[in-house]
Amino acid sequence: MGGRKTIKRVTMMDVAKLAGCSQATVSFVLNSVTDIKISADLRSRVLEAARSLGYGTGSPIRRAAMEELRGGCIGFIVDQLATTPEAVNAIEGARQESWEEEVTILVAQTQGRVEQEKRALERLLRAGAQGIVYMSIFTRRVALDAIFDSLPVPLVLLNCYTGDERFPSVVPDEINGGKAATSILIDLGHRRIATIVGESFMEAAQDRLSGYRKALAKAGLPYDDRFVVEGNWTPSSGYEATQKLLSLADGPTAIFCQNDKMATGCFNAIRDAGLSIPDDISVVGYDDDEVARHMKPQLTTLDLPHRAMGAWAIRQFQKPSGEVKPAHKIACSLVSRRSCGPPPAGGIVN
Repeated sequence: MGGRKTIKRVTMMDVAKLAGCSQATVSFVLNSVTDIKISADLRSRVLEAARSLGYGTGSPIRRAAMEELRGGCIGFIVDQLATTPEAVNAIEGARQESWEEEVTILVAQTQGRVEQEKRALERLLRAGAQGIVYMSIFTRRVALDAIFDSLPVPLVLLNCYTGDERFPSVVPDEINGGKAATSILIDLGHRRIATIVGESFMEAAQDRLSGYRKALAKAGLPYDDRFVVEGNWTPSSGYEATQKLLSLADGPTAIFCQNDKMATGCFNAIRDAGLSIPDDISVVGYDDDEVARHMKPQLTTLDLPHRAMGAWAIRQFQKPSGEVKPAHKIACSLVSRRSCGPPPAGGIVN
């Protein structure tokens, strides 16, 4: 019967059996632990056993020590480069993390097309890439082509993950980000807090909304469907959603916009209604887009940690092989500016 070939991953236990030692000893040798006294003969046996079994060569969690990458290169495969700054930020974080080791970052854009991914991967490997970072612009679960299962170099996923968690991966902590954005408004005294969500099929929108609900629940505030309006990440959708919220008889005193572009539309709708930010209504955004620093007043927002994620991805190439865990989450930091203040006395007069 035809079908996909199953590749058995060589484990440390396999190496230990062949070398005639414990799995712990294998770990110490392969991870270059120097404060454990291991004879030269035993070290040699472990290294020879690992080489003969091809330990790590066909394994999705193989690691290369950073010194092995010195003067080499890492390949980045990303679906989009131009639509948002997140990809560039992640690549910059990777560059900064590996700069002292003179590692070159090679980047290929694929538009999310499998055939383009295959070609990009082949060319990056021919160029000598000693590790591959696979990045998605939108946080999501990915189904990788079978070609990624048998790479001769390590693979790390950035802003995405697989269902079986077989590769190291890193994503933003969107739930706690949504919770932080809402909590800052609660701490200022707001009790009628609305949110303009992104497209509901996207994980970022779902998780940020979950964080919003958790913050309300923790503060003992009711969840009100009227205060949740869906946008599509664009300024115009933020404008229209804000108009709906301001038309409510007992409208919100604060709005959490799930990205900064929708917050720009929100600002314009508030001003067109003759209201002031933050005196009449407070606004929090998300992403820390460049536009947030040029809005008047400057927008309080959450920073997407793509630079930190890029650095984290590079560090995985230094780490020892081991059990792959669920996607590592990096916090989205609050960036406090001037778009938030206490609620107006008596609430907003519509």
